[in-house]
Amino acid sequence: MQITPLTIEGAWKIVPRQHSDDRGVFLEWFAEAAFAEATGQRLNLAQANISTSSAGVVRGIHFAQLPPSQAKYVTCPSGAVLDVVVDIRVGSPTFGQYETVVLDDVERAALYLSEGLGHGYMALRDGSVFAYLCSAPYAPGREHGVSPMCPELAIEWPTTAPDGTALTPLMSPKDLAAPTLSQAREQGLLPTYAQVQDFRATLRR
Repeated sequence: MQITPLTIEGAWKIVPRQHSDDRGVFLEWFAEAAFAEATGQRLNLAQANISTSSAGVVRGIHFAQLPPSQAKYVTCPSGAVLDVVVDIRVGSPTFGQYETVVLDDVERAALYLSEGLGHGYMALRDGSVFAYLCSAPYAPGREHGVSPMCPELAIEWPTTAPDGTALTPLMSPKDLAAPTLSQAREQGLLPTYAQVQDFRATLRR
């Protein structure tokens, strides 16, 4: 597999090698040794989630309070999504910036986001399946979000699907009510870059 860092430090795209024949396709979407060698990190699996979304559904931007936050290794085994990584780490050189990666059932790529990063996605096809490997379990009181429509982030969500049909963003009440990036910072919800680096260093010991 090919593991490439994104421009936002702490995030990587993983493209697997696919083996196809007349029976179908086989691939490894996670390989611990290759992952650790490329990232210098390890993924302590604590929870695995799956969601299914209609075209236009937006989930995020979500993050978990540090420590322990929640690292995520995600892929889209069926359908297609536009995955978004947001740097919410106060003091980071790329604070407030985002990067997008299309995850689908053609390239079958995965994305790894280490602790302290914000994450969201938009489903581009009906019935898109999204799979998460998480380093920490869901903890309702420690889960936070930033509005996916935050004007400061200015995320360019797609307006048309790959097949040309129109996409209308559909969000949960919780995501609709999420604060902007500045509001989340003022509320003390965002981690600092230094805190994240210190925490990640403990994981390498």
